[in-house]
Parts: sequence; C-alpha cells; structure tokens
Amino acid sequence: MSYRFNEVNKVKEDLRSVDYLADDGIAGIVYLADRLQKPILVEGPAGTGKTQLAKSVAEMTGSRLIRLQCYEGLDESKALYEWNYKKQLLRIQAERNSDESNSWEDLEDNIFSDEFLLTRPLLEAIRSDDPVVLLIDEVDRVEIETEALLLEILSDYQVSIPELGTIEAKQIPLVFLTSNNTRELSEALKRRCLFLHIDYPELEREREIILTKVPDIEENLGDQIARVVRTVRQLELKKAPSVSETLDWARTLIHLGVEHIDAQTATDTVNILLKYRSDIDKAIKEFSSDEDLNSVVSN
Repeated sequence: MSYRFNEVNKVKEDLRSVDYLADDGIAGIVYLADRLQKPILVEGPAGTGKTQLAKSVAEMTGSRLIRLQCYEGLDESKALYEWNYKKQLLRIQAERNSDESNSWEDLEDNIFSDEFLLTRPLLEAIRSDDPVVLLIDEVDRVEIETEALLLEILSDYQVSIPELGTIEAKQIPLVFLTSNNTRELSEALKRRCLFLHIDYPELEREREIILTKVPDIEENLGDQIARVVRTVRQLELKKAPSVSETLDWARTLIHLGVEHIDAQTATDTVNILLKYRSDIDKAIKEFSSDEDLNSVVSN
C-alpha cells in the first residue's frame, strides 16, 4: 500500500508551501488519516480554517477536491446519486416506438445502467480513478437520520445501489468532515473518524498567518492587528472575529494606508471584524481612548 505522506514534519512543510500554517497537532492528524485510512472530523468555531485545511491538503497532494456542502434537508439524491428520469423516459419511448417486442425486463436492464446514473459527491469520490480529497462541509447542519448516508462510505468506502449492486472505491480518498458544533453528532459517525479541534490561533500564529496571507503588509502593522483582534476576542461577544475576518481587516487597513492603529481607525473599521451591533458597541467602548488602545498594540 502506498501512502501520501512519509512523516509528520513533511506534512507540516508541504502545508506551509501552500500557505496553510499548521501546528504539529494538525499535521499529525493529517498524517495519521492517510496511514489509518480514516476520515478526519474537524470541529471548531466558524472561520478558523477547517474547510481551508481540506482545500490545502488537496492542493499540496495534487488531488481532486470533491465537496459536499451539507444543509438541512440534504438527501440521498443530492449526496450519493439519482437516476436521470427524463433520459430514462426518452429511452423507454424510443425503444417502444422502434421495437414493441422488447420485454420490460430487457428495458429495465437497459435504463438502469451507468449511462443513466447521475453521480453526486459521495459516489463521485469513490468512483474517481484519480486521488481525491473529499470534503463533507458543515456536517452538523444535516439531520441525524441523514448521517446514515455517510456511514457506509466512511466504514467500507463503498456504495450500494439496488439496481447495480455494490460499487467499491477505486482508491481511498482522504476525507474531511467539518462541523461548527451546532449540534452533537452521532456516536456512530464519530467512531469512524479521527478527531481534530481547530480553535482561534494563538497570538504568534495569527501574526504569522497575517504576514503570510496578506502581501506587502509591514510586520509592525501585522503585529498590531493580531494584538487588537486578540483583545476583541476576549470580550463577551455574540460572534468573535474569525481568522478570515482578521485577514479582511488587515487588507482594509492596507487599502486605507494605515500604518498605526489608533482608536479612531479601529472604530471606523471595526465593522469589518464584527457583524453584530451589540458586538460593535462593545468593541468601540474598548477602543474608547487612544491610551487604552496604545497599551494593546505595544504590549
């Protein structure tokens, strides 16, 4: 059996080469998922890089990324497969017009074939000849019953289609399931996965992310941004700023020609970081004096 990764440090280095700054824990789980051929369940607050991890792994391995975006009401026809009923009906009409002697059994064998099968992300991932990273995004949005659709895939990497039989994987995809933890996932699903929690980054790591992801930013400004965001996250907020919102704020400040963050600048641009009126009011109160903010950005 061939593996994608030779060692944990190589995973970390390769992720960095595609601008994903992974710590040892993240790199280690990705390495083990490949070795053990198990999916990774990635939980954590929204905007902490869960989805980006799967995209970055696909990029660094040269794999095809197949994404199943989960939502309430997702069913088998959108996740696994469905039959092309319109095309089947046309074939039935054509066959009967050309040869009325055809039996229904013959016709049924004809229309329930690959030609009429519409593959959806889960089936597409295991039928692919090329290496695949399968991203099942925001799995906590689906109903508990719908999780059963995933279990056969995640256990045996196969799909049972009554008309065609069991379709086994041509290659084992790397699977990432992301969850914002809006509801508790089933024990059956969790048992099949390695678990990874990605939280908001520590100050040093967020500074490094800013400097890596935002071209031409001065190191001093990147440091100020990381410190202010850390302070804002310590407030009692409805939704703390995500890493992606931190990067949006950094780009905003560059476009405005800001070199030093003062209270007025932070107040005028805080809506880039925060999206609730009550959170914005709390942050503005925190920025209420230059002296307070100066102590934050200079620590």
